[in-house]
Amino acid sequence: MADLGTVRAVLLAGGEGRRMGPLGTGRLKPLVPYGGTCRLIDFSLANARDSGLPEVLLLSQYEERLLMDDLHRTWNTGPGFRVRFGPYDAAYAGPEPPAALPPRTWPPERGTADALIRKAEYVFTEGTRDVLVLHADHVYRYDYGPLVAAHRASGAALTVAYQRIDMRWVHLFGMVRFDGGGRLTEFTEKPENPTSDLVFAAFCVFDAAVLRRYLTELDGTDWQHDISRDVIPAMLAAGEHIRGHEVRGHWEDIGTVERYHRAHLALAAGPRAPLPVGRMPRTVRPEVGRRWVAGAPGVRTSVVPSDLVNAGLVHDSVLFPGVRVGAGARVRRSVVLPGAVIPPGADIDGAVVLEDGRVQHVAEGVSA
Repeated sequence: MADLGTVRAVLLAGGEGRRMGPLGTGRLKPLVPYGGTCRLIDFSLANARDSGLPEVLLLSQYEERLLMDDLHRTWNTGPGFRVRFGPYDAAYAGPEPPAALPPRTWPPERGTADALIRKAEYVFTEGTRDVLVLHADHVYRYDYGPLVAAHRASGAALTVAYQRIDMRWVHLFGMVRFDGGGRLTEFTEKPENPTSDLVFAAFCVFDAAVLRRYLTELDGTDWQHDISRDVIPAMLAAGEHIRGHEVRGHWEDIGTVERYHRAHLALAAGPRAPLPVGRMPRTVRPEVGRRWVAGAPGVRTSVVPSDLVNAGLVHDSVLFPGVRVGAGARVRRSVVLPGAVIPPGADIDGAVVLEDGRVQHVAEGVSA
């Protein structure tokens, strides 16, 4: 197994959630609640911790104070694993978030690659052999150890995780192709006319020295400041040794509220769910139990919390802790966020119910 102590894991978490509609309004996309148990960002963090990585460096910009405070309270509570905040690390040395932060002294990042450059002194630390790049809005459970081990064994400059998906959705992702020996031959971000059913799963491991060299060469040029649109294509064009590592099992990019809703309907399938509720991180009210219920008074094929107060009917849905369903109300094919109250007699179908009770209906048949 690879020595993960020489791997620098960086978590890119700059999303604003604007494509999520009301679900993303007023909240950071990485903190969007998911699956009745956690938030989107918690998947990558749980994967890193469970893979044996000692820490993850957060690279964020949008409302970064809010995100850092939340992650510090949620993840930096015990030994063995820690979320690092780069230039703000010293301020978060105590158990509680600081009253104030030191002033920002670097320019705003304009993309994922910029985030690596502007905080290079925290990314490329002494002894760092590889850089593992993660994102904050993907739903999957994965052990990064075999990925790093395969990367080192091959001697590659970069190893990209990939997955085979339905061709209908390839245009939403980075399409990849490999030769018979497993080397990357094509990387096209969101192709108009896909020719492969393989997509970049948005996490990868770079040789640290090679990554730093390409970032340095690209900085100051006319580029898009992006890993997928600039760094990887530049490495491919230069003939660098880039390999693929297949991701088996469930992996999902939650880019829109339609994809969010569809993923929850799959979760409500219980034993047929691609990612059972028992395998998900538990960071939202962790003291409250959750389970999938096939059939019980007032509940059919749904994920529900142990503190649910239900005087109606819940069917094919996912409910978070603190939810109250009024007398005679019906909740079908929906996601109900923490603490939401469904009024008596309400009939909710195909929606996301926000914490304040507002109902965000999800359009049928949307493929985005």
